[in-house]
Amino acid sequence: MNRYLPLAITALAILALATLFLVIAPGMQISAQGPSQGLKPYTEAEARGRAVYVSMGCLYCHSQQPRSLAQAPDAERGWGRASVAGDYAYDDPHQLGTMRTGPDLMDIGDRLPSQAWQLTHLYQPRAIASWSIMPAYPYLFEHKDKAGPDDVVVKLPAKYAPKSGVIVAKQDALDLVTYLQGMKRQYAPPKDGLRDNGYALIAEKQRDATDATTASN
Repeated sequence: MNRYLPLAITALAILALATLFLVIAPGMQISAQGPSQGLKPYTEAEARGRAVYVSMGCLYCHSQQPRSLAQAPDAERGWGRASVAGDYAYDDPHQLGTMRTGPDLMDIGDRLPSQAWQLTHLYQPRAIASWSIMPAYPYLFEHKDKAGPDDVVVKLPAKYAPKSGVIVAKQDALDLVTYLQGMKRQYAPPKDGLRDNGYALIAEKQRDATDATTASN
């Protein structure tokens, strides 16, 4: 029995230290950063669109965290600069994601700003790219015999267009596209922006080791 008490105290101490260094300290460090200069709060339409994005579970296939060249060729893919903590100041909940079944969307508003393109892609991705495995979201749209004066009609190739009438976007689809159009991170990141540079440090050490080996030969 006497052995259990020191063991329990040691376990609690380890848990407390882990919580301090892995949860509390990083949280305090990030909260002190504030938003990146150039980042604007979401508009009402963008906030509604973000709620649609969250509810549809888009993070299960798309990330929102471009990586540095030391980690992945995201910049070469056109996905934008590496993100920093301040880029997510207005995000709650965060949608960083880890899966990349589809491309990273952190800078999608700069890459593909067209509302018409985004609406077509949401209604039927195969209308844009025949090889796409992204699911279609027809419930974000409505089939009408005739478009109203305020309706936004979705442009579709003949293969996916209805035999009669038109496909118009519901408010959720319009808001979601507004959110995607607002995903722009082309402003310069802060010089003191927090970022995990672990891979960069490893890559630097590997280069130094390679250079040393080459020099010795």
